[in-house]
Amino acid sequence: MPQLNPAPWFLIMLTSWLIFSLIIQPKLLHFTTTNNPSNKTPMTLKTTPWTWPWT
Repeated sequence: MPQLNPAPWFLIMLTSWLIFSLIIQPKLLHFTTTNNPSNKTPMTLKTTPWTWPWT
């Protein structure tokens, strides 16, 4: 079974992770922006209690 021999696959996995981590990921993170924090207060919803028919 070729899956048990890590010799060819480990180098491929290591190379692909290095390419992703060092080249592709910084380019992708450059384009993503985070949301600016807002001063909006959260709304509190007024709920009415449920009336159970058997009580």
